[in-house]
Amino acid sequence: MRVSLFILIVFLTMKVTAQHTITFPSEDDLLITADLYQNDKDLPYIILFHQANSSRGEYKETALRLMKLGYNCLAVDLRSGKEINYVQNETAARAAGNKLPTTYLDSEKDIVASINHVKSISDKKIILFGSSYSASLVMKAGNHNPDIEAVIAFSPGEYFQPKMILKNFLSEYDKPLFVASTTKEKPFVNELLSEVGPELLNFYVPSDGEGIHGSKALWENQSQSEEVWLSLLLFFKKITTE
Repeated sequence: MRVSLFILIVFLTMKVTAQHTITFPSEDDLLITADLYQNDKDLPYIILFHQANSSRGEYKETALRLMKLGYNCLAVDLRSGKEINYVQNETAARAAGNKLPTTYLDSEKDIVASINHVKSISDKKIILFGSSYSASLVMKAGNHNPDIEAVIAFSPGEYFQPKMILKNFLSEYDKPLFVASTTKEKPFVNELLSEVGPELLNFYVPSDGEGIHGSKALWENQSQSEEVWLSLLLFFKKITTE
C-alpha cells in the first residue's frame, strides 16, 4: 500500500511542461539534436539515449513520466539510428550527409558530448539512461565518472565485439545501476554484470513472460509496463534517500 501510494503521489502531483528541440556539437563538430524537457533549470538531469534504428522519439512518453520524479530530461539523437514514433533521427541524417561513420561505437562521442552539454547548464550530478546498444555505452560512460550519479540500462549487451569488450570496462563499478532485460537476455546480462557489486545492482527481469527489449518496455501499450515502472520507481526512491 505504501509503495502504491508513493507511485500515485509521484505521478499525479507534479506538473510537467512540453519539450523543445535544441542542438549542440559533438567532439567532431557534428551537430547533435536533442529534445529538452525542462521543469526547472535547478533540477538535476536524466540524459536519455535510444536503441538501434531509433531516435529521441523513443522517449516522448517516458520523459514526461520521469519529469514527475523531479528531473529535467534530455532525449538525444545519436548518430547511429533512424526513426521512431514519427520522429526522425536528425543527428544520424547529418552524419550520413557529412559522410561520417555511424556505427554503434561512433555514437560514444555523442554520449560524451551530451554529458558535457548538461554539465555546461547544470551543476547537479547526472543520471544516464540507455536502451540496447546505448545502454551498454552509458554503463561504460558512467563508471568512475564523478559527474554521474546513477546509470539506467535497458537491455545492455556486448554489441561491439571484437572492437570493444564492454565487460572489461565494468570492473569495480562505482555507481548505483538499474538494469532491465528480457528473460531471453537474462543469462547474457548476468554474465556481463558478474563483477558489479550486489549493493549497487538493481536487476529487473519480467516475473511472467518474455518481456520487451530496450526502453520500449516502459511504454504504456506494453503489457508489463506497470511492473517495469514499479521496479524503476523503487530504484529512484532508493537513490534519492541514500
